Amino acid sequence: MRIALTGVRVFEGETLSPPRTVVFDGGVIGTEEAGAERVDAAGAVLLPGLIDAHLHLHEVDTLRQLGRWGVTTALDMATWPAERVAAQRGLPGLPDIRSAGTPAIGPGGPHAQFPDLPADAILRDGAQFVADRVREGVDYVKIVLEAPGAGGPDPAAAAALVEASHQHGKSVVAHAASRGAYVLALDLGVDIVTHVPMDAPLGDDEIARMAGRVSVPTLTMERALGTMRGLPEALDVAMGNVTALHQAGVPVLAGTDAAVVRGLPPLVAHGESLHDELELLVRAGLSPAAALRAATSGPARHFGLADRGAIAPGLRADAVLIDGDPLEDISATRRIQRVWCAGVEQEGIRS
Repeated sequence: MRIALTGVRVFEGETLSPPRTVVFDGGVIGTEEAGAERVDAAGAVLLPGLIDAHLHLHEVDTLRQLGRWGVTTALDMATWPAERVAAQRGLPGLPDIRSAGTPAIGPGGPHAQFPDLPADAILRDGAQFVADRVREGVDYVKIVLEAPGAGGPDPAAAAALVEASHQHGKSVVAHAASRGAYVLALDLGVDIVTHVPMDAPLGDDEIARMAGRVSVPTLTMERALGTMRGLPEALDVAMGNVTALHQAGVPVLAGTDAAVVRGLPPLVAHGESLHDELELLVRAGLSPAAALRAATSGPARHFGLADRGAIAPGLRADAVLIDGDPLEDISATRRIQRVWCAGVEQEGIRS
Protein backbone atom coordinates (compact mmCIF):
# COMPACT_ATOMS: atom_id res chain seq x y z
CA MET A 1 0.00 0.00 0.00
CA ARG A 2 1.27 3.46 -0.88
CA ILE A 3 0.45 6.50 1.29
CA ALA A 4 1.39 10.11 0.59
CA LEU A 5 1.42 12.50 3.54
CA THR A 6 1.01 15.97 2.07
CA GLY A 7 1.92 19.33 3.56
CA VAL A 8 3.88 17.81 6.42
CA ARG A 9 6.97 19.31 8.04
CA VAL A 10 9.71 16.75 8.62
CA PHE A 11 12.34 16.65 11.36
CA GLU A 12 15.63 16.57 9.45
CA GLY A 13 18.06 16.20 12.34
CA GLU A 14 18.44 19.85 13.28
CA THR A 15 15.48 21.73 11.85
CA LEU A 16 12.02 21.13 10.42
CA SER A 17 11.61 21.11 6.66
CA PRO A 18 9.14 23.34 4.85
CA PRO A 19 5.82 21.56 4.19
CA ARG A 20 6.34 18.69 1.75
CA THR A 21 5.08 15.27 0.75
CA VAL A 22 6.38 12.01 2.24
CA VAL A 23 5.49 8.71 0.60
CA PHE A 24 5.29 5.35 2.36
CA ASP A 25 5.62 2.60 -0.23
CA GLY A 26 4.89 -0.60 1.60
CA GLY A 27 7.46 -0.93 4.35
CA VAL A 28 9.86 1.73 3.11
CA ILE A 29 9.89 5.44 2.39
CA GLY A 30 9.45 5.99 -1.33
CA THR A 31 9.36 8.80 -3.85
CA GLU A 32 6.56 7.91 -6.28
CA GLU A 33 3.31 9.69 -5.42
CA ALA A 34 1.28 8.32 -8.33
CA GLY A 35 -1.50 6.04 -7.13
CA ALA A 36 -0.86 6.73 -3.45
CA GLU A 37 -3.62 7.35 -0.94
CA ARG A 38 -3.24 11.01 -0.09
CA VAL A 39 -3.41 12.09 3.55
CA ASP A 40 -3.61 15.78 4.39
CA ALA A 41 -0.98 16.35 7.10
CA ALA A 42 -0.87 20.13 6.86
CA GLY A 43 0.22 21.67 10.15
CA ALA A 44 1.60 18.41 11.54
CA VAL A 45 5.21 17.34 12.08
CA LEU A 46 6.66 13.98 11.03
CA LEU A 47 9.38 12.42 13.17
CA PRO A 48 11.39 9.30 12.41
CA GLY A 49 10.10 6.39 14.44
CA LEU A 50 11.44 6.65 17.98
CA ILE A 51 14.05 4.20 19.27
CA ASP A 52 14.21 3.31 22.97
CA ALA A 53 17.89 2.49 23.50
CA HIS A 54 17.35 0.67 26.79
CA LEU A 55 14.32 -1.32 27.82
CA HIS A 56 13.37 -4.86 28.71
CA LEU A 57 10.94 -6.92 26.67
CA HIS A 58 7.87 -8.42 28.27
CA GLU A 59 4.98 -9.65 26.11
CA VAL A 60 3.64 -8.91 22.64
CA ASP A 61 1.09 -6.53 24.18
CA THR A 62 4.04 -4.50 25.44
CA LEU A 63 5.22 -4.08 21.86
CA ARG A 64 1.77 -2.78 20.96
CA GLN A 65 1.98 -0.32 23.84
CA LEU A 66 5.37 0.88 22.59
CA GLY A 67 3.97 1.38 19.11
CA ARG A 68 1.08 3.48 20.38
CA TRP A 69 3.63 5.85 21.93
CA GLY A 70 5.67 6.15 18.74
CA VAL A 71 8.44 3.71 19.69
CA THR A 72 9.09 1.72 16.52
CA THR A 73 12.38 0.09 17.55
CA ALA A 74 13.05 -1.42 20.97
CA LEU A 75 16.61 -2.17 22.09
CA ASP A 76 16.28 -4.82 24.77
CA MET A 77 19.03 -4.91 27.38
CA ALA A 78 18.24 -8.23 29.05
CA THR A 79 15.44 -10.72 28.52
CA TRP A 80 15.47 -14.48 28.93
CA PRO A 81 15.06 -17.22 27.89
CA ALA A 82 16.15 -16.92 24.27
CA GLU A 83 12.83 -18.36 23.10
CA ARG A 84 10.99 -15.44 24.66
CA VAL A 85 13.09 -13.00 22.67
CA ALA A 86 12.74 -14.99 19.45
CA ALA A 87 8.95 -14.99 19.79
CA GLN A 88 8.94 -11.18 19.62
CA ARG A 89 11.32 -10.71 16.70
CA GLY A 90 10.06 -9.64 13.30
CA LEU A 91 6.36 -9.48 14.12
CA PRO A 92 4.57 -7.73 11.23
CA GLY A 93 3.20 -4.32 12.08
CA LEU A 94 4.84 -4.14 15.50
CA PRO A 95 7.99 -2.43 16.76
CA ASP A 96 11.22 -4.06 15.65
CA ILE A 97 13.48 -5.41 18.39
CA ARG A 98 17.15 -6.05 19.06
CA SER A 99 18.29 -7.89 22.18
CA ALA A 100 21.17 -8.76 24.47
CA GLY A 101 19.38 -11.87 25.71
CA THR A 102 20.74 -13.12 29.03
CA PRO A 103 23.03 -10.59 30.75
CA ALA A 104 26.32 -11.37 32.48
CA ILE A 105 25.98 -10.78 36.23
CA GLY A 106 28.17 -11.15 39.30
CA PRO A 107 27.24 -13.59 42.07
CA GLY A 108 26.64 -11.02 44.80
CA GLY A 109 25.04 -7.98 43.21
CA PRO A 110 21.35 -7.09 43.41
CA HIS A 111 20.67 -8.38 39.90
CA ALA A 112 21.63 -11.88 41.04
CA GLN A 113 18.42 -11.88 43.09
CA PHE A 114 16.12 -11.59 40.08
CA PRO A 115 13.52 -14.39 39.90
CA ASP A 116 14.11 -17.13 37.33
CA LEU A 117 17.62 -15.88 36.54
CA PRO A 118 19.37 -18.43 34.29
CA ALA A 119 22.29 -20.17 35.97
CA ASP A 120 24.65 -19.18 33.17
CA ALA A 121 23.95 -15.49 33.80
CA ILE A 122 26.47 -15.66 36.66
CA LEU A 123 29.67 -14.92 34.78
CA ARG A 124 32.44 -17.47 35.19
CA ASP A 125 33.98 -17.95 31.73
CA GLY A 126 33.77 -14.82 29.58
CA ALA A 127 34.55 -16.49 26.28
CA GLN A 128 32.03 -19.28 26.86
CA PHE A 129 29.35 -16.81 27.92
CA VAL A 130 29.77 -14.87 24.67
CA ALA A 131 29.80 -18.04 22.58
CA ASP A 132 26.51 -19.10 24.17
CA ARG A 133 24.90 -15.71 23.52
CA VAL A 134 26.11 -15.61 19.92
CA ARG A 135 24.64 -19.08 19.38
CA GLU A 136 21.33 -17.75 20.70
CA GLY A 137 21.43 -14.88 18.19
CA VAL A 138 21.99 -11.82 20.39
CA ASP A 139 22.67 -8.48 18.74
CA TYR A 140 25.08 -7.21 21.42
CA VAL A 141 26.36 -8.40 24.80
CA LYS A 142 25.25 -6.98 28.16
CA ILE A 143 27.30 -7.06 31.37
CA VAL A 144 26.08 -5.76 34.73
CA LEU A 145 28.92 -4.08 36.61
CA GLU A 146 29.00 -3.08 40.27
CA ALA A 147 31.48 -0.99 42.23
CA PRO A 148 34.52 -3.00 43.41
CA GLY A 149 33.55 -5.19 46.34
CA ALA A 150 29.82 -4.95 45.63
CA GLY A 151 29.35 -8.42 44.16
CA GLY A 152 29.89 -7.75 40.47
CA PRO A 153 31.43 -10.12 37.92
CA ASP A 154 34.97 -11.43 38.33
CA PRO A 155 37.25 -8.83 36.66
CA ALA A 156 39.22 -11.40 34.67
CA ALA A 157 36.05 -13.03 33.37
CA ALA A 158 34.62 -9.61 32.53
CA ALA A 159 37.76 -8.71 30.56
CA ALA A 160 37.52 -12.01 28.68
CA LEU A 161 33.88 -11.27 27.89
CA VAL A 162 34.75 -7.91 26.34
CA GLU A 163 37.57 -9.42 24.29
CA ALA A 164 35.43 -12.33 23.05
CA SER A 165 32.52 -10.04 22.21
CA HIS A 166 34.72 -7.87 20.04
CA GLN A 167 36.19 -10.94 18.36
CA HIS A 168 32.63 -11.94 17.44
CA GLY A 169 31.84 -8.43 16.18
CA LYS A 170 29.47 -7.67 19.06
CA SER A 171 29.35 -4.41 20.98
CA VAL A 172 29.45 -4.61 24.77
CA VAL A 173 26.85 -2.69 26.77
CA ALA A 174 27.70 -2.21 30.44
CA HIS A 175 25.30 -1.44 33.28
CA ALA A 176 27.12 1.06 35.51
CA ALA A 177 24.99 3.09 37.93
CA SER A 178 27.74 4.06 40.39
CA ARG A 179 31.00 5.89 39.89
CA GLY A 180 32.99 2.80 40.86
CA ALA A 181 31.15 0.69 38.30
CA TYR A 182 31.56 3.41 35.67
CA VAL A 183 35.34 3.45 36.15
CA LEU A 184 35.38 -0.33 35.82
CA ALA A 185 33.43 -0.10 32.56
CA LEU A 186 36.03 2.31 31.21
CA ASP A 187 38.87 0.06 32.36
CA LEU A 188 37.28 -2.90 30.56
CA GLY A 189 36.89 -0.99 27.30
CA VAL A 190 33.17 -1.48 26.80
CA ASP A 191 31.43 0.29 23.92
CA ILE A 192 28.22 1.60 25.47
CA VAL A 193 27.63 2.52 29.12
CA THR A 194 24.05 2.46 30.25
CA HIS A 195 22.95 4.55 33.26
CA VAL A 196 25.08 7.27 34.83
CA PRO A 197 26.37 7.42 38.40
CA MET A 198 23.77 8.51 40.93
CA ASP A 199 26.20 8.50 43.86
CA ALA A 200 28.89 10.94 42.71
CA PRO A 201 29.84 13.26 39.86
CA LEU A 202 32.09 11.85 37.18
CA GLY A 203 35.56 13.34 37.25
CA ASP A 204 37.23 15.06 34.33
CA ASP A 205 39.31 11.93 33.69
CA GLU A 206 36.26 9.68 33.46
CA ILE A 207 34.54 12.14 31.15
CA ALA A 208 37.62 12.28 28.91
CA ARG A 209 37.85 8.47 28.82
CA MET A 210 34.31 8.29 27.44
CA ALA A 211 35.66 9.57 24.11
CA GLY A 212 34.74 7.00 21.49
CA ARG A 213 32.06 5.46 23.71
CA VAL A 214 28.33 6.06 24.05
CA SER A 215 26.15 6.95 27.05
CA VAL A 216 22.56 5.82 27.63
CA PRO A 217 21.73 7.57 30.93
CA THR A 218 18.17 6.27 31.58
CA LEU A 219 17.30 9.35 33.63
CA THR A 220 13.67 8.28 33.84
CA MET A 221 14.59 5.13 35.75
CA GLU A 222 17.14 6.96 37.88
CA ARG A 223 14.49 9.50 38.85
CA ALA A 224 12.14 6.67 39.82
CA LEU A 225 14.82 4.92 41.87
CA GLY A 226 15.78 8.14 43.65
CA THR A 227 12.15 8.75 44.56
CA MET A 228 11.64 5.17 45.74
CA ARG A 229 14.77 5.33 47.91
CA GLY A 230 13.98 8.77 49.32
CA LEU A 231 17.03 10.26 47.63
CA PRO A 232 15.74 13.00 45.32
CA GLU A 233 19.25 14.47 45.11
CA ALA A 234 20.35 11.35 43.20
CA LEU A 235 18.62 12.70 40.10
CA ASP A 236 20.52 15.97 40.41
CA VAL A 237 23.80 14.04 40.46
CA ALA A 238 22.73 11.97 37.46
CA MET A 239 21.57 15.04 35.53
CA GLY A 240 24.88 16.76 36.22
CA ASN A 241 26.73 13.76 34.83
CA VAL A 242 24.64 13.84 31.66
CA THR A 243 25.32 17.56 31.27
CA ALA A 244 29.06 16.97 31.57
CA LEU A 245 29.05 14.06 29.12
CA HIS A 246 27.04 15.99 26.56
CA GLN A 247 29.20 19.10 26.86
CA ALA A 248 32.27 16.92 26.29
CA GLY A 249 30.81 15.63 23.03
CA VAL A 250 29.97 12.12 24.23
CA PRO A 251 26.99 10.74 22.28
CA VAL A 252 23.99 10.55 24.60
CA LEU A 253 21.10 8.26 23.64
CA ALA A 254 17.55 8.11 24.96
CA GLY A 255 16.72 4.94 26.88
CA THR A 256 14.24 4.32 29.66
CA ASP A 257 15.00 0.96 31.32
CA ALA A 258 11.27 0.24 31.18
CA ALA A 259 10.65 -3.25 32.52
CA VAL A 260 8.15 -5.61 34.07
CA VAL A 261 9.75 -7.76 36.78
CA ARG A 262 7.70 -10.42 38.54
CA GLY A 263 7.19 -9.54 42.19
CA LEU A 264 8.30 -5.93 41.82
CA PRO A 265 6.19 -2.82 41.23
CA PRO A 266 6.63 -1.23 37.80
CA LEU A 267 8.77 1.90 38.04
CA VAL A 268 8.85 2.99 34.40
CA ALA A 269 6.11 2.31 31.85
CA HIS A 270 6.92 1.14 28.34
CA GLY A 271 6.33 3.76 25.67
CA GLU A 272 5.26 6.88 27.51
CA SER A 273 8.51 6.89 29.49
CA LEU A 274 10.56 7.65 26.38
CA HIS A 275 8.82 11.02 26.21
CA ASP A 276 9.72 11.55 29.87
CA GLU A 277 13.32 10.75 28.95
CA LEU A 278 13.37 13.31 26.15
CA GLU A 279 12.14 15.98 28.55
CA LEU A 280 14.78 15.07 31.14
CA LEU A 281 17.52 15.15 28.52
CA VAL A 282 16.47 18.67 27.57
CA ARG A 283 16.54 19.63 31.25
CA ALA A 284 20.08 18.22 31.38
CA GLY A 285 21.21 20.57 28.63
CA LEU A 286 20.53 18.84 25.33
CA SER A 287 18.74 20.99 22.79
CA PRO A 288 15.35 19.65 21.68
CA ALA A 289 16.95 18.70 18.35
CA ALA A 290 19.74 16.82 20.14
CA ALA A 291 17.18 15.05 22.31
CA LEU A 292 15.25 13.98 19.21
CA ARG A 293 18.45 12.70 17.62
CA ALA A 294 19.08 10.77 20.84
CA ALA A 295 15.90 8.80 20.11
CA THR A 296 16.25 8.51 16.32
CA SER A 297 19.46 8.83 14.31
CA GLY A 298 21.72 8.41 17.36
CA PRO A 299 20.65 4.89 18.35
CA ALA A 300 20.40 3.94 14.68
CA ARG A 301 24.02 4.93 14.16
CA HIS A 302 25.53 3.48 17.32
CA PHE A 303 23.61 0.20 17.20
CA GLY A 304 24.25 -0.38 13.49
CA LEU A 305 20.67 0.16 12.30
CA ALA A 306 21.46 1.79 8.98
CA ASP A 307 17.92 1.35 7.62
CA ARG A 308 16.19 3.72 10.06
CA GLY A 309 16.57 6.82 12.21
CA ALA A 310 15.58 9.39 9.58
CA ILE A 311 12.86 10.18 7.06
CA ALA A 312 14.57 9.50 3.73
CA PRO A 313 13.87 7.41 0.61
CA GLY A 314 14.83 3.77 0.99
CA LEU A 315 14.69 3.71 4.78
CA ARG A 316 12.10 1.84 6.81
CA ALA A 317 8.74 3.56 6.93
CA ASP A 318 8.97 4.05 10.70
CA ALA A 319 7.38 7.40 11.50
CA VAL A 320 5.44 9.38 14.09
CA LEU A 321 3.02 12.16 13.11
CA ILE A 322 2.61 14.71 15.90
CA ASP A 323 0.76 17.94 16.57
CA GLY A 324 3.11 20.77 17.52
CA ASP A 325 6.73 21.81 17.12
CA PRO A 326 9.05 19.67 19.29
CA LEU A 327 11.94 22.06 18.64
CA GLU A 328 9.99 24.72 20.50
CA ASP A 329 8.52 22.39 23.14
CA ILE A 330 9.89 18.86 23.41
CA SER A 331 6.67 17.71 25.10
CA ALA A 332 4.99 18.02 21.69
CA THR A 333 6.26 14.48 21.01
CA ARG A 334 3.45 13.29 23.27
CA ARG A 335 0.77 14.75 20.99
CA ILE A 336 0.75 11.77 18.68
CA GLN A 337 -1.70 11.61 15.79
CA ARG A 338 -0.51 8.54 13.89
CA VAL A 339 2.35 6.01 14.03
CA TRP A 340 3.71 3.64 11.38
CA CYS A 341 5.99 0.64 11.96
CA ALA A 342 7.51 -0.39 8.62
CA GLY A 343 4.52 1.21 6.90
CA VAL A 344 1.88 -0.45 9.09
CA GLU A 345 -0.24 2.05 11.00
CA GLN A 346 -0.60 1.44 14.73
CA GLU A 347 -4.03 1.19 16.29
CA GLY A 348 -5.37 2.76 19.46
CA ILE A 349 -3.39 6.01 19.32
CA ARG A 350 -4.24 8.35 22.19
CA SER A 351 -3.06 11.91 21.65
